[in-house]
Amino acid sequence: MNFLAHLHLATLAESSLLGNLMADFVRGNPEEQYDADVAAGIRMHRRVDVLTDTHPLVIQARHLFSTPYRRVAPITLDIIWDHFLSLHWNKLVPTYSLPAFIHHARNQIEPHLYKTPERFQELNEFLWPQNWLIRYADLAFIANVLTGMARRHPKLSALSGSFQDIEQHYSDLEALFWQFYPYMMNKAENKDFYCLAQ
Repeated sequence: MNFLAHLHLATLAESSLLGNLMADFVRGNPEEQYDADVAAGIRMHRRVDVLTDTHPLVIQARHLFSTPYRRVAPITLDIIWDHFLSLHWNKLVPTYSLPAFIHHARNQIEPHLYKTPERFQELNEFLWPQNWLIRYADLAFIANVLTGMARRHPKLSALSGSFQDIEQHYSDLEALFWQFYPYMMNKAENKDFYCLAQ
């Protein structure tokens, strides 16, 4: 899962948006570094990631990627799930527009940035002003995201090429999203992520 999905699932689970968004930037025991609610959000993010990485539907999706790109497929899939969530937001969340949700999330997070990791603060300088979470619905923007990640992280250079597998298997990936993401939403609404191993 990527930024938008983590924020959405956190909202459904009534968990800290700040903790869920910044978890990838935090190492070690979050309880030693943050308030209890933020630390619980970090823990939820980690549980969501474990469940995502091991879920049979996600494993099936990985096998849609050709051999040169399968190693980076988990990262590419995180991005493509956000694409489908942004694209189909009105069907999944008919009572709450995506711009309104993003405005709410931003207001929950920005006042606390001063006490978060520097790299997370840098992310926020672009995430909100450049409307990433809305632009994820545009497949061309997804291609740019993957190319940018590949350029910044040479070990992940295959990310750029993985976009061709997205294009080739777009319908299959979309079908898997519709099976997988509502399942994750149900887990969040039922607070099941708190029952998983940390």
